[in-house]
Amino acid sequence: SFKMASDSPESLMTLCTDYCLRNLEGTLCYLLDNETLRLHPDIFLPSEICDKLVNEYVELVKTDSIFEPHESFFTLFSDPRSTRLARIHLREQIVQDQDLEAIRKQDLVELYLTNCEKLTAKSLQTLVSFSHTLISLSLFGCCNIFYEEENPGGCEDDCLVNPTRQVLVKDFTFEGFSRLRFLNLGRLIEGVNVETLLRPLASLAALDLSGIQLNDVGFLTQWKDSLVSLVLYNMDLSEEHIQVIAQLRKLRHLDISRDHLSSYYKFKLTRRVLNLFVENLVNLTSLDISGHTMLENCTIPSMEEKMGQTSIEPAKSSIAPFRGLKRPLQFLGLFETSLCRLTHIPAYKVSGDKNEEQVLNAIEAYTEHRPEITSRAINLLFDIARIERCSQLLRALQLVITALKCHKDDKNIQVTGSAALFYLTNSEYRMEQSVKLRRQVIQVVLNGMEAYQEVTVQRNCCLTLCNFSIPEELEFQYRRVNELLLNILNQSRQDESIQRIAVHLCNALVCQVDNDHKEAVGKMGFVMTMLKLIQKKLADKTCDQVMEFSWSALWNITDETPDNCEMFLNYSGMKLFLECLKEFPEKQELHRNMLGLLGNVAEVKELRPQLMTSQFISVFSNLLESKADGIEVSYNACGVLSHIMFDGPEAWGICEPHREEVVKRMWAAIQSWDINSRRNINYRSFEPILRLLPQGISPVSQHWATWALYNLVSVYPDKYCPLLIKEGGIPLLKDMIKMASARQETKEMAR
Repeated sequence: SFKMASDSPESLMTLCTDYCLRNLEGTLCYLLDNETLRLHPDIFLPSEICDKLVNEYVELVKTDSIFEPHESFFTLFSDPRSTRLARIHLREQIVQDQDLEAIRKQDLVELYLTNCEKLTAKSLQTLVSFSHTLISLSLFGCCNIFYEEENPGGCEDDCLVNPTRQVLVKDFTFEGFSRLRFLNLGRLIEGVNVETLLRPLASLAALDLSGIQLNDVGFLTQWKDSLVSLVLYNMDLSEEHIQVIAQLRKLRHLDISRDHLSSYYKFKLTRRVLNLFVENLVNLTSLDISGHTMLENCTIPSMEEKMGQTSIEPAKSSIAPFRGLKRPLQFLGLFETSLCRLTHIPAYKVSGDKNEEQVLNAIEAYTEHRPEITSRAINLLFDIARIERCSQLLRALQLVITALKCHKDDKNIQVTGSAALFYLTNSEYRMEQSVKLRRQVIQVVLNGMEAYQEVTVQRNCCLTLCNFSIPEELEFQYRRVNELLLNILNQSRQDESIQRIAVHLCNALVCQVDNDHKEAVGKMGFVMTMLKLIQKKLADKTCDQVMEFSWSALWNITDETPDNCEMFLNYSGMKLFLECLKEFPEKQELHRNMLGLLGNVAEVKELRPQLMTSQFISVFSNLLESKADGIEVSYNACGVLSHIMFDGPEAWGICEPHREEVVKRMWAAIQSWDINSRRNINYRSFEPILRLLPQGISPVSQHWATWALYNLVSVYPDKYCPLLIKEGGIPLLKDMIKMASARQETKEMAR
């Protein structure tokens, strides 16, 4: 009943449903007294739409952290005259007693309650309201639905009390549920008498008793003419159980599989048992015996087994008892049994651990109700994706995404699933994936990061994000992804490798994005976080990738973003700059990143006075002679000084060094650079450079700006010629050539 991740475009119905749920007030509802949602009086919706609204709502609450649940959501469906419900699937903590109570007047045909642990015996009474219409009911994992608060008058004789002083309800039965055909009681609480509970049901077609221990299942024979599906997963079987099953001759689907790790089972499968099933259950199309130990050898001699083409014909079956089948089974569950490795298996679909097909079949079959098995199957898929190549990539991805969504709180699935995603999204598979599917991967990865502070999950998720084009592919979750990464980087104890990947991602996210994005990320504490990381590294006297990426990220986030530049200064960024320069005099990459960032700060007129100290100006002047990273450090130092010079002699509020002396050193530096230098820098806009052209106050700043433009348009003409024209650089250059104050060599270059 869970929704499989899909790769095709969403239907208009789904898009509208999603829109309405995210904007209930603006579409279907209004707010009464500022708190209660009410349906507009002129709205009448059929069950096709209402079912989808409810089921999608549950899905959104479960898988979308930004989506806010509404206290009164279920009350919108309290009146069947305006909203009709027929088939709804509710899961986990999302649903409470009052929610079911709110929809009790609806004529429900199908109600799936999966792991709804908040439901109590009050909801059993609500179920009675649906008794005359209900055909399918699942109470899988609703572990408290048979408990009620202990009545104040003391406990009656016939009740068991569990430690929280709650009483097991013993008198509820399915009396009056005249149309009920499909029932799932998986993981039902101990102490409920299943036989009494079910006796009133006239003709059951499907029954799931997963995880329930019953020594006597003789009562099942009362439905021997109607029961077509029986699931006894993890029930410890005995000879009596087998004899009863053999009488249920109408069975088409039988599942007696088990989790071989969960506990000790006395029961072992034998050739005789399988023969009994084949002879008596002639309609069988699906059988699951996963996890069972075979007591004796059921296979045919190995010489015969290896012969000929792989066949699903019963006559050639490698499993001897299945030679008696009339036709191949549609499904045969052999996960974690030795039988799945045989050559001739008489079934169209087999779950097992032999190859990719069997493993994917296992994930598909067990995801919803058996996470303990699913996580082991995903682990096998992880090995296949890592060592070999996945041949059913799309299906593998969809199954892993679905499992991660379905079991957001299951640590094993989050660990194995996130690891598998890393291999399934890497570059060799890139071409086969649609935007929609890749977005779903990002969503589940972020869900995992949100729910688990655990190192393995965090590392797997961060590594998986590295498989995407950043920032483009993460743009649709921009705020959220930044918040999660900053959260990782702000933790007091950090795993080195995660820290490195997270800083790398942060840097990539603020590179080449719009200024409003940068401002938003700045407000989240990005600048502070990077400076703290730098501070830590300085204290350890290490200049590693984290140190370099942190400065690079600050360079990117301050680009044409004055607020972030100001934050850098306010949080003692300049002090760290000087300390890093002193501690790591040989680190060229570091120097380049730091000066790139200071270039951004110097572009902001209001902040330049803070750079106007003897110490800073001396440092910038000395860096003019630096040969670090080609011309980059010298170029950026000259850029910083060009903006400072542009404020004129009256802004030069220091005695040492003299302004003229610094100007002279700037001219010398610019003349020493090779005009054809290839560059380690990326301009999104020339605006900060162009503003240095139409002025006569600082000819050296004008010259630096002209040199910068000349170098960029001659070395990278395809990229920068259009930018220069688009931003109005041509008339500015023409006007400058006419200026008397401009130096001759500047005019030559401008020409």
